[in-house]
Amino acid sequence: MPTALILGVASQDGSYLAEFLLAKKYQVFGSVRPEGDDLHNIAGFKNRICLISVDLSQPESITAAIRKYHPDEFYHLAAMTIPAQSWDQAYLVGQVTGLSPVVSLEAIRQFSPHTRFFYPASSTIYHPQNPYAAAKTYAFHMTRIYREAHHLFAVNGILFNHESPRRPLDFATHKITSYVAAVKTKQPGTPPYLVLWDLDSRRDWGFAGDYVRAMWVMLQAPVPKDYVIATGKLHSVREVCEIAFSSVDLKWQKYVQIDPSRRPGPDTGAIAGNISEIKKDLGWSPKTSFKELIKMMVLSDLALLS
Repeated sequence: MPTALILGVASQDGSYLAEFLLAKKYQVFGSVRPEGDDLHNIAGFKNRICLISVDLSQPESITAAIRKYHPDEFYHLAAMTIPAQSWDQAYLVGQVTGLSPVVSLEAIRQFSPHTRFFYPASSTIYHPQNPYAAAKTYAFHMTRIYREAHHLFAVNGILFNHESPRRPLDFATHKITSYVAAVKTKQPGTPPYLVLWDLDSRRDWGFAGDYVRAMWVMLQAPVPKDYVIATGKLHSVREVCEIAFSSVDLKWQKYVQIDPSRRPGPDTGAIAGNISEIKKDLGWSPKTSFKELIKMMVLSDLALLS
């Protein structure tokens, strides 16, 4: 039975990956923080995961897990993931998002060199504008350096925006779909308007469940190589609103207000990912369309409120 260690198993990506690997008959070890994590993303299958405590700010905690379990595959999916908030904890972001992957790689080099390592780099590495992006950029290059210098099977997936019903509400897509569900079900206390900052802002948005399949495919490849994981298509916040509100027969114009002063920072995300290499080399491409993704999120939010 193959084994996998997932750092951040209760996160959006970690939970989808754990579910995917369990279906493939893996033994899955999943890390949670010592102070505890919200486990609702893995509630349906957490009894099939071996949950372990790992503190990403403590190198010995990461090393101990690798020395104990010697996993066949290691997915470093734990990070501080909200770029706009990374200014408030820049040092901690550097530790958790930037340095802990290097600690993991060094532990693999010393104690478990057969382990295949996946790091979720971000499209923000192309234009790093905040501590989160800088930490991601550092870890991206260190993963490549360890691969080349120490001949490890260590790869970066350069992930563009990926969403799901398990996405935190801090992110624009889920903020919109959860508001739509609240309006549709007439939840008490729902604000009369959803305040956004830019309807024309565009992103390459995909489904997280598709992207974790790409992570796994990359670790099954005959040679380690970095790949872009994306859809190759740009969509606007306006389109998110149109699909989300129309899916429950509401007019988005009635509920959305624009406040440019709430823009979180420079918008450097309007680039589409080129997935030609991963499609050609590994046969991966996303299965879920943008419209299907947004409707899926609305339906999930409706189900939660109902």
